Order: sequence, then structure tokens, then C-alpha cells
Amino acid sequence: MGVDLRQVVAGILTITMFVMLGQMLHRDYYDSLQEKAQGDAHDIEFEGSRVSVKDSLVGAVEGSKGPWMDDNNDLNPCWPTLLSDEAVSSKGYVTFSLTNGPEYHISQITDAVMVAKHLGATLVLPDIRGSKSGDERNFEDIYDADKLIKSLENVIKVVKQLPEEVSLRDMAIVKVPTRVTEDYIKENIDPIFKSKGNIRVATYFPSVNLRKSSQDGETDPVACLAMFGSLELQPELNAVVESMVERLRTHSRKNGGRFIAVDLRIDILQEKHCHSTGVVGSKTCYNSQEIALFLRKLGFSGDTTIYLTQPRWDSSLNILKDIFPKTFTKEAIMPASKKSKYLESESSEYENVIDFYISSRSDVFVPAISGLFYANIVGKRIALGKPQVLVPAEISKTSGLATDFISPYISKKNHLAYSCFC
Repeated sequence: MGVDLRQVVAGILTITMFVMLGQMLHRDYYDSLQEKAQGDAHDIEFEGSRVSVKDSLVGAVEGSKGPWMDDNNDLNPCWPTLLSDEAVSSKGYVTFSLTNGPEYHISQITDAVMVAKHLGATLVLPDIRGSKSGDERNFEDIYDADKLIKSLENVIKVVKQLPEEVSLRDMAIVKVPTRVTEDYIKENIDPIFKSKGNIRVATYFPSVNLRKSSQDGETDPVACLAMFGSLELQPELNAVVESMVERLRTHSRKNGGRFIAVDLRIDILQEKHCHSTGVVGSKTCYNSQEIALFLRKLGFSGDTTIYLTQPRWDSSLNILKDIFPKTFTKEAIMPASKKSKYLESESSEYENVIDFYISSRSDVFVPAISGLFYANIVGKRIALGKPQVLVPAEISKTSGLATDFISPYISKKNHLAYSCFC
């Protein structure tokens, strides 16, 4: 039987095409597997949750819920509807100073506004005094004076300085407990004010606790306005903070731009000698190794970006950086052109303010140290709708849930701020 050469050639070509197609499919399949094994993890649905698979290991998807929480903007200021429309009167002056850092400034502003309001006096913008003798700044060096004056214009009159005819030397100094009430002002301060005509207020802190209690009654709307609606950074300093926050978010692209701020300062840890609070697994403060283990057990990946309030890098922080390489102190992320003004001055006032506002704006805040800084950061974060404040503790198991360590201020809604937002 004769053989048609055309059929033979056609058959060979057909077989060759199938072989080539098989090789292409084979290569595409394994190339795909290799990309998944060597590159980014791929995601699958597992019992209703998104998980990642890499090298046959299953873990939480980065950028999913995991240990991160979403912001909550459900709360709004209550005080605008509660403020009275009484005309602002002015008879005499109330002066004061801001001292000891931004965590104290909020309370000092609030108490001074309360005193001026209920005395019918004019409030004079304060100066700002650091911990060292002679360390003084103008209010406008750190805060926005026009914003404060504008925010309080329907409550009290505020002036930038005393008239020349009024002398500070003639003023009576009145000590005021923080969270001062209208009744206290009428009973203890009003008689002195009527006698002297002008007073200088100095706030003292019987407690650094900002829990609301049944004894507090309704929070004065004037206090709410002063605490959460009057104090903002001046534009240049606010721009520095914003640029640092943006730098941290740039380092956190794999985590959706989210980062953690940790209040951890070596000098304070050395002074406090961290000890147990009486609650199992809880202490008054935590070192860098304990914070690293705490965050790792909660499920934060090694790629997580962390900001520390520690002024400069210290060798004791190396263990934290070993576990979380993207750990920074402010000198590593501040614009170079701003370091001479904000980092190299003899005063630490600028640095403290920067720490406070970055900690307020971070996606997660972890207080390695208890105290008023922590308490007022929580209040600021409640106002901004950022509830993820994780209070450290020793986790005895290999892992824990972030929701189990939310600050009681937030989980129990007993922070003073919840009286001002509804």
C-alpha cells in the first residue's frame, strides 16, 4: 500500500504540537507553584477566614483583621449642644503656665479654662516651662494660639498677654486640683478672686487616673471643649509630626500603612523598677524584650513598623529590633532639615510633644509605662476614633488575642473622654 507523504508530515507536525503544548502547560504550572513558594504568600479561604499559605505553612493574612483593628468613628462630641449662650463677661485675669509635658498640658488648660469661665475672668495665654530652670517657651512655639482663642470665643475671653498695668507680682497663687468642678471654684477660689481681682492658677494632680466615676456626675461641657477642642499644634510643628507619621506609614506598606507606637523610655524604666500590680501577669512597666514578646505572641509579624518614644537609640533596644527590624526612634524618621530645631535643642519639650501626637495618631498604641501620658493618650485616641490601645502583660501561652489586652479605659468605656463623646 502506498504512503502519502503529506499525511506523514501532517501527523508528525500534529504530534510535535501536542508535545510542545504539553511542555508549555507543564512549565506554566510549575512556574506558578515556584512563584508562590518563593514569592509572596497566596491567600485562601479557610473556615470563613482569609489565611495565607507559604511553604505549606498556614498563617493569618497580613492586612486582614489579624491583630489589627479598624478605626471607629461612631462617636461625636457631645458638648456643642450643651454649651450655654451666655454672654462672655470679663472682670479680672487668670494666668497660668504649662509644665511637665503635653500629658499635663491638657489638664492644665482644662482647669484654667474652667476657673476663668466660672469666675467670669479673662484668661491669659500661658507660657510653657520645661523641667530645667530657665527652660521657658512661648505658647505659640508649640501650640496654635489663634485656634485656641477662636475655639473658646463663646465661652471665655482669651488674650495673648497681660496689660502692662497688671503685675504678676500682685497676683494670688491658687492651687487647683485637676478636674476642678464649678462647686470647688465657687467655694474655694471665688472669694480669693474677689479679694485680689487677678489670680495665678497652679494645677496639682492628686491622681493620674482619668477614669470617670459615678461621683463625677455630668462632665461640664466647658471642660470637654477645653480638653478636646482647643489645643492643637502650631502649623510648623504639626507638619513635622505629619511627615514623621507618613514616613512610618511608608515603611509599613505591607501592613496597609499601619504602625505601632510604644511609649518606652529607658530612663523612666530605670527609675520605676517595674514591679507587679497584683494582677496576674501584669506589671507597672515593661522592658524592650517583654514588649517584643508581647507583640509577637499577639500575632504582629516581624515586618511590623514600630515607633518608640525613647529619645535616642539605646543598646537595650536591640532585642526589640532583632524581632521587629522596622523599629525606629525619632531621629531616624525626622526630616533632616528639622533636627537642629526639634532634636538638638537643650529642651526636651519639643520631643515630648512629638511623641505625644505620634502616639495619638498611630494605629496601635502600647504603653510600656503606666501614668498620665498613657491616660491622656487614650483620651486623645478615643476622640480620634482609634481604640486599639494594648496594655502589655505576660502571656503564658504561645499566643494570645489582641482583643484580650485592650485598655480597660476603652473596653469598659470608663475613661473621662466617654463623658464628652456620644
